[in-house]
Amino acid sequence: MLAAVLGSTSVLIAASAFGMALAFAEKVPCRSGAWYSYPKQFQDSCYTDIFPLYYGEGLAAGKLPYTGHPVEYPVLIGGAMQVAAWLVTNVSEVIRGREFFDVTAGLLAVCAVVGVLATARALGPDRRWAALLVALSPALILNAFVNWDLIAMALTALGIAAWAARRGVWAGLAVAAKFYPLVIFGPLLLLCLRTGQLREFAKTFAAAVCAWLAVNLPVMIAAPSSWATFYTFSKDRYADWGSIWYLFEHFNLPVLGNGQLSPLNRLSAVFLVAAVAAITVLALAAPRRPRLPQLCFLVLAAFLMTNKVWSPQYDIWLVPLAVLARPRLWPYVLWQLTEVGYFFGIWGYLIFVYRTGQGGVVTGYQGISTGWYFAVLLARFLAVALLSAYVVRDILYPEQDVVRAHGSDDPAGGILDQAEDRLRIRLPRPRSRRPGAASAS
Repeated sequence: MLAAVLGSTSVLIAASAFGMALAFAEKVPCRSGAWYSYPKQFQDSCYTDIFPLYYGEGLAAGKLPYTGHPVEYPVLIGGAMQVAAWLVTNVSEVIRGREFFDVTAGLLAVCAVVGVLATARALGPDRRWAALLVALSPALILNAFVNWDLIAMALTALGIAAWAARRGVWAGLAVAAKFYPLVIFGPLLLLCLRTGQLREFAKTFAAAVCAWLAVNLPVMIAAPSSWATFYTFSKDRYADWGSIWYLFEHFNLPVLGNGQLSPLNRLSAVFLVAAVAAITVLALAAPRRPRLPQLCFLVLAAFLMTNKVWSPQYDIWLVPLAVLARPRLWPYVLWQLTEVGYFFGIWGYLIFVYRTGQGGVVTGYQGISTGWYFAVLLARFLAVALLSAYVVRDILYPEQDVVRAHGSDDPAGGILDQAEDRLRIRLPRPRSRRPGAASAS
């Protein structure tokens, strides 16, 4: 009875609204002027990309994204930026940047509510209450208005919910609007291959391609170089805040700490490919077909852990997938604590860098030193690795999976739910020793 109440739509909407109110309150110091002071916005931990990019992306000057100014974000994000800019056109220029932030925060808050409800739908009727772990996630609340990532989170959750409702075409339309559809389509392909549902996958993938082209093709034609900025920007970035490569580079680790761009791109790609290959074997060889959210979580975790950049707000992507993959408090709470530590740690470290590396004068809080920063960075990395290990254990030993232990198969799986295997890789088992054989030890 209590679970039904906690999982009701009204409770989930109220919890999401409460979480977004906390997220907005966390940005109040910046709205009051802290973002005009470089160190102050970090001292108050209220930094956001949204306010400075209103000016940096030419929106304040009336330039249209892509056609008037190159934008480092995918087309859908650029469109959201322009809509918010239009809505504040008639606002006084003195406060227009702040109002742009407020309008954008309202849009993102709606996305958060949508993402929570979609996650609840994908969890199934018996575990809708677990969507509260998304609505009240400290990582999501703290990072909600740092950037536009809640749009991506909402669309991904909607795509999984549509697939769970056996509306594959709508799943493709929802997911393809953002840049990381492989988080969904890679696992979906593997599971459809294992269950012989490739025709349904093909329909969903075709819908995704159509949606992607509908969103991107007009901009590709009108401003091809500006449209490509996002993709070239990602390729040309060096190891940056939050990534394990940044730690390796700082400590000059042999091979792994090479600061040159080409070797870094190769290393990042090699480790990601190796992780995806391991996930592929797991998907096709596990004794029981993995659940869709489990594979989606593992692929996204692998991407974040091997990527050149791991900004604080990227963890918004991971929150709903973590809850869907493993709706249990442990080690989810541990991971959330490390995210909180990293959120405050990165701002403290930027103060330290400004003060010691750039000669800036800072009064009050002096930030955290390099050692403490890399400690919180490594703690977050290890917490995601630990959560991934638990998901892998649940796949290999389905009786440990809290979802399947209660009789369900794959509530988010749609046509995959209760589906029989058509293809499974059977790995060779170690040959048992003959009776009486000598031990090597």
